[in-house]
Amino acid sequence: MGTPRSTATDPSPTGLRNSRRPPFRPYPDAHAAALAHALHAAERGYSVIPLTRTKHPAVRSPHRGHPETPPCRGACGRIGHGVHDATTDPLGIRRMFAAAPWATGYGIACGLPPHHLIGIACGLPPHHLIGIDLDTKHGADALTALRLLAEQHRFPLPPTVTVRTPSGGRHLWLTGPPAPPVPNSVGRLAPGIDIRGAGGYLVGPGSLTARGRYVLAPGAPHVPAPAPHALLALLTARPATRTAARPTAHGEDTPTVPPQPAAALVRFVRSSPEGQRNARLFWAACRAHEAGLDAELAARLLDAACSTGLTEAEARTTLASARRR
Repeated sequence: MGTPRSTATDPSPTGLRNSRRPPFRPYPDAHAAALAHALHAAERGYSVIPLTRTKHPAVRSPHRGHPETPPCRGACGRIGHGVHDATTDPLGIRRMFAAAPWATGYGIACGLPPHHLIGIACGLPPHHLIGIDLDTKHGADALTALRLLAEQHRFPLPPTVTVRTPSGGRHLWLTGPPAPPVPNSVGRLAPGIDIRGAGGYLVGPGSLTARGRYVLAPGAPHVPAPAPHALLALLTARPATRTAARPTAHGEDTPTVPPQPAAALVRFVRSSPEGQRNARLFWAACRAHEAGLDAELAARLLDAACSTGLTEAEARTTLASARRR
C-alpha cells in the first residue's frame, strides 16, 4: 500500500474539509465569476450587492449583537446593510466582495433608477426596475397565472429580460415610474407570483446558488421593457384590509365573495396555443374548482377546450383530473 496523500493538499472535497484552508472560501472560481458578473451589471447601470449560496446578502451586518433603533440603513458608513449597500461603484463592489469571499452570487437592487441605461441615454425619465418572480415549486404554475391575469385585465406581456432559475422558474425584469413605488409582495397577485420592488432585489444572472446557476434566457431582450399600465395598477394597488359584508337571514354579517373571473378563465382556455391546451385547461379547471364554480363552468370549459383542437375525450379526462386534485 502507498503512503496516503496529505489532506492539507488533497484537492478532493474531503481534502478541502479536512485541510487548514479557510472554510469560508470553498468556491474561489465561483466567487471570482460572481464578482465579474456583478461588475458587468454595474457597467450597465444596475446597483448590486454580493449574495451567498442561499441568496442572502453576503456581507455580515456591523450591528450584530448591537441592534440599532431605528434600524441603520447604511448611515453609519460601514457595509453590511443588505440591499441598502447596493451600488454601481466598481471600488465599492470590490470592497463588498473582498469582505465576503464566500459570496458566489450577486443581487440587483429593485426600486432604484438605473444610472445609465439606454432609456436615460436617450433623455427619457429614470424608470425603476421591477422584478416578477414566477415560481414553479409546490405545484404552482406562476407563468400560467400571470397569463390569466393578463387575459383578465387585458394587458400584453411584453418581451423583456428573462432569467431562468435553477428550480425551473423565471424572473421577468420590467421598469416603471418612480411613483407610486411598487412594494414587495409574495403571492398577492396569484400563488407563485412574487414581486420585487422598492427595497427588494433579484438574483443576478451568472450567480451560483445551492440549487444551481441563474442564467439569461436565450433570445430574450437585453433591456427591460416598460410594465403595462394595467399591470402597474395591480402592482401598486393597496391590498384590501377586509372584504365587504352583507347581512344574512339571521342578521349576521358574512364576507361578500368577490366575483370570480369566470369569463376570463373561459377566454384563457379558448386562446390556448398548441402545446399548452391541456395545461391551460387543467389550470383553469383547478381555479374554477377552488372558487366553487366547477359545476357552473365545466361545460363552458369543455367547449372552449374543444374549440382549440382537443378532442372531447381528452378534455373530459383533463377536467376529471382537475376535480380529483
